[in-house]
Amino acid sequence: MTNRYPLWKYLILAVVLVVGVIYALPNLFGSDPALQISTESGDPPAETVQQRVVDRIEGMGLAVKGTEVREGRFLVRLNNTEAQLAAKDELDVSLGPKYTVALNLAQSTPDWLRALGARPMFLGLDLRGGVHFLMEVDTDAAIQQHMDRYTNEFRKALREARVRYTDISEDGTSLRLGFDAAQEREQAFQVLSDDYRELEFTSDESDGQFWMRAKLPEKQVQEIVDFAVEQNITTLRNRVNELGVAEPVIQRQGRSRIVVQLPGVQDTARAKDILGATATLEFRPVDMDNFPYQGGADGPVPPGSEVYPRQDGGYVMLEDNAILTGEYITDAQSGLDQRTGQPEVTIRLNAAGGDLMTRFSAQHVNDYMAVLFIETQTVTQRVNGEVQRRQQTDRKVISVAQIQEQLGSRFRITGLENPREARNLALLLRAGSLAAPLQIVEERTIGPSLGQENINQGLAAVVVGFLLVVAFMALYYRVFGLVADVALLLNLVLIVAALSLLQATLTLPGIAGIVLTVGMAVDANVLIFERVREEIRAGASARTAIDSGYGKAFSTIADANITTLIAAIVLFAFGTGPVKGFAVTLSIGIVTSMFTAIMGTRGLVNLIYGARRKARLSI
Repeated sequence: MTNRYPLWKYLILAVVLVVGVIYALPNLFGSDPALQISTESGDPPAETVQQRVVDRIEGMGLAVKGTEVREGRFLVRLNNTEAQLAAKDELDVSLGPKYTVALNLAQSTPDWLRALGARPMFLGLDLRGGVHFLMEVDTDAAIQQHMDRYTNEFRKALREARVRYTDISEDGTSLRLGFDAAQEREQAFQVLSDDYRELEFTSDESDGQFWMRAKLPEKQVQEIVDFAVEQNITTLRNRVNELGVAEPVIQRQGRSRIVVQLPGVQDTARAKDILGATATLEFRPVDMDNFPYQGGADGPVPPGSEVYPRQDGGYVMLEDNAILTGEYITDAQSGLDQRTGQPEVTIRLNAAGGDLMTRFSAQHVNDYMAVLFIETQTVTQRVNGEVQRRQQTDRKVISVAQIQEQLGSRFRITGLENPREARNLALLLRAGSLAAPLQIVEERTIGPSLGQENINQGLAAVVVGFLLVVAFMALYYRVFGLVADVALLLNLVLIVAALSLLQATLTLPGIAGIVLTVGMAVDANVLIFERVREEIRAGASARTAIDSGYGKAFSTIADANITTLIAAIVLFAFGTGPVKGFAVTLSIGIVTSMFTAIMGTRGLVNLIYGARRKARLSI
């Protein structure tokens, strides 16, 4: 019996080792506090602006560690977070609202590693510092909004069908309609049931009244809640973009809560201003006497009209009177025209908005209509040497389309250049305002110094745990223990490489998962080595003992690790952010430890003892 690995197994080990080292390396180079300056168009600032930025920072007595242009953004590296925050306040004032100045951590990874796609892990809020908000979506208000819309639409439909009713009232997620006669109730059912198939209609009689109940099914209620939460997440993402935060975390938690984490942001007042900003939409008639508009922003404007900038460049003249505002929009979805295949956006209005649009569009077929996006933002400026912030309202036209026919509560905007423009327009239409009110139920700020302290403590825990395990294994199992120590080091490298490849976010619970994995990783080797000892005591040869030790311990090792992996998957599926971070590192650690403890150590043991005919095992 021989204990030798075929060449292909050693090649697998070598490839895994090389790939692991390459993708773990970026984490050794660290990152620098940096400022990221970008323009509204997405192009990097002009070279003159770049030089002005550097001069302004150096004029504050701060050292610029380096500059570069990356992915359309101008990056300025600084020495520490204090300099980063001070320079941001100064540049917010000096550059003005045309430029976005964002806090960032600039990777120091060499170009040759970046060319291979190697990136360091992201650091979570508890390691990097920043602000954390837990927000509650008022889902009752979202449901109430839909019930109000149904009430108005029912009244309109019955009025147009000339069906008499005595009462329409809301009762939770139901509408109760009263009639004097069964025939009137039957007519109402015929009018409403076809257009509102998502509702459950029932009827009953009491006190001489004939009643019909229209109820929202639980599935429909959940869809309304989901839409409100997802819509608010979309709106919050748009608002966070104004902060220019690198790697923000905005995700749903539970049924109606949203977690917002802004790494690197220390000004909670500023963050609240942005998250609580107001944005609205208006549908305006285009001034057809001046269309297309050839002038500039300061050109002559007739009474009753005004010139607005277009999102895609240029200007357009609109009439002052709005057709309707964004509060009438209940939904906007992008798609493709089934006949032409061209991109389009389908908009749905509530009953009141549908009436307004119908009346206007009937009188203005072939005219043009514009969508005006109005947003109130917080602008930073310096007054008497002090940094102050004020509210500023910006207006821009995000779409101009021709009215081709009379419109109602559902209509399509066509003439869009590509599907991306359609998606962006639908997003802006939906994100004009929050779908339901938000309330901050938890707020937490973590300073950058505390984040660095957490990193140091977490790293110390990993190092101490690793060294203690290494020392124990080397003393207790001698040469075999040293083999296990090499595998343990490879296991750590593979965990870091996997987290970097997945671009996972490392948090304190994640570090706890790594520390736990360090302790668990040698469990498999302990089982194998004890089995080898038993075989030697029973009189087996070295080769037989090694083969039996690895072969007979495998099922036990697999069972133990699979059950732990199942528990980690459950934690990931049902846990929240910190728990998920722990579950991710634990899951990766289980997989890598099985690989290194079984295949890795067997390869090393075979190299040491496989070719010896009579070997005395040091175990």
